[in-house]
Amino acid sequence: MKIAVIGASGNAGACITAELSRRGHQVTAVARDPAKIATLPGVTAKAGDAADPAALAALISGHDAVVSAIHFTASDPDLLISAVKTAAVPRYLVVGGAGSLEVAPGLKVFDTPDFPAAYLAEAKAGGVFLDKLKAEPTLNWTFLSPSALFFHGPRTGTFRLGTDQLLVAAGGSSSISFEDYAIALVDEIETPRHVRARFTVGY
Repeated sequence: MKIAVIGASGNAGACITAELSRRGHQVTAVARDPAKIATLPGVTAKAGDAADPAALAALISGHDAVVSAIHFTASDPDLLISAVKTAAVPRYLVVGGAGSLEVAPGLKVFDTPDFPAAYLAEAKAGGVFLDKLKAEPTLNWTFLSPSALFFHGPRTGTFRLGTDQLLVAAGGSSSISFEDYAIALVDEIETPRHVRARFTVGY
């Protein structure tokens, strides 16, 4: 397939781009500075700005799917959604956050007393993005939330999937590597199972 990745030079974006390349897809890797995008088979680096929906729409037009891997506080969900709709891309996947997942019925991670203040703005902005996607009447979207700890680590291919609840391992940790997250996201691109829905991945 032909896939565009917006924010392809970031931690998650770079791993998703690498996973798509590994599986033989054609990738348009979009970043403000395309020089930061790794040279990989099937990957074409392009300069793009998430704040310019018209130019972004032109970059992603003609792709089978587009992945958004940008920090929520560094982008405007309305502009990104507008670009995807203008480009008429059949599938839109968003690298989500863990903050909007539930730890108990009705209690989101970012509403817990010990949630780090430094991450609150980003987490709440992710929740707003998800709500905006849910309000879209026809857009074919998927929002994949990582677990609480999102880090560079091994590509194991062994993980669990969930829906709206934070996944916690037997020892009490909640984590997923960027590398394994990328596997889950690309699996979803290749075999859609969470259309117009949020899901999560963790160990």
